Amino acid sequence: MTAFWTEPDFDDHELVQLVRDHESGLTAIIAVHSSHLGPGAGGTRFWHYAEPKDAMRDALRLSRGMSYKNAMAGLPMGGGKAVILADADKTKSDGLLDAFGDAVDALGGKYVTAEDVGISEADMVRVSQRTAHVSGLPVDGEDAAGGDPGPFTAMGIYHGIKAAVQHKLKRDTLEGVHIALQGAGSVGSGVARLAAKEGARMTIADIDAGRAEQLAEELGGEAVSADAVQGIACDVFSPNALGAILDDEGIARLDCAIVAGGANNQLARAHHGEQVAARGILYAPDYVINAGGIISVTLEYLCRTKGNPCDINEVRKRIAQIPGRLEQIWQESDRTGVSPDQVSDRMAQKLIGR
Repeated sequence: MTAFWTEPDFDDHELVQLVRDHESGLTAIIAVHSSHLGPGAGGTRFWHYAEPKDAMRDALRLSRGMSYKNAMAGLPMGGGKAVILADADKTKSDGLLDAFGDAVDALGGKYVTAEDVGISEADMVRVSQRTAHVSGLPVDGEDAAGGDPGPFTAMGIYHGIKAAVQHKLKRDTLEGVHIALQGAGSVGSGVARLAAKEGARMTIADIDAGRAEQLAEELGGEAVSADAVQGIACDVFSPNALGAILDDEGIARLDCAIVAGGANNQLARAHHGEQVAARGILYAPDYVINAGGIISVTLEYLCRTKGNPCDINEVRKRIAQIPGRLEQIWQESDRTGVSPDQVSDRMAQKLIGR
């Protein structure tokens, strides 16, 4: 693994730590980008990377994105992220999770973790046995905030898609709007169900073709291959899988008016936001539209550290503010001609003192 500070995605990160535990087989990277607003908060990703440098790039990009996401969501948290390098079989053990929890705890609250790709609520329960600096834990009762952040992420994306449709297409409802959705996991399926309930026409793809077909059948939509979905003619392309899909080739394939989805780091590189805008496609900055999950786990964590229950209505209230933030970004973009991603980045950088 090359020196992280020479990586193009290194952005004056405050902490980048390689964690190794030979007994459990743990190899992980914990990155804290900024603690200007509070401890670095962001989930843990459990993924098999073809090359170690890919894991480092993910940790650096995702932690920076969390700084921006938390700042734009008005949360008193900085940006952090962890990636656990899984083997090819994605073998996960209690010992591995225990070792990871010990590594988080050793940072003394500088980093607060939660679920992300490959990590479940049950995994976070295991981690919480080794550290208090964890969120996304089960809660009792429907009125308490906490648990799996996926449904809250989906809720925010749904509201954001509605805002984009109103801004770009001047339509106040998703009735008849064609959404091509990439990724039918926890978040993507939640977005699809909310949109379909309002009358959206769904085209769905996932690397697990069976999962896409099952969701499409449930919602009266159509399933297509994972390779085809990005080029489908539609009103909204909604990426809800892994990031970096908006590169030169991916942008050229788009046949939509709007890109709005929950995947992190959708733009492969900074200049790709300008390319999307140059094609007349409205882009919803990913870390703004997908903030519902971090809103939930942050409020859960803050309430728990104070010994108070957290009202789910407060979470919903904050998630409902996502469309207003997006509209502010788009209006500034329309006024200045600066692409929405750059407008959003500048707002976030100002908030974190960069």
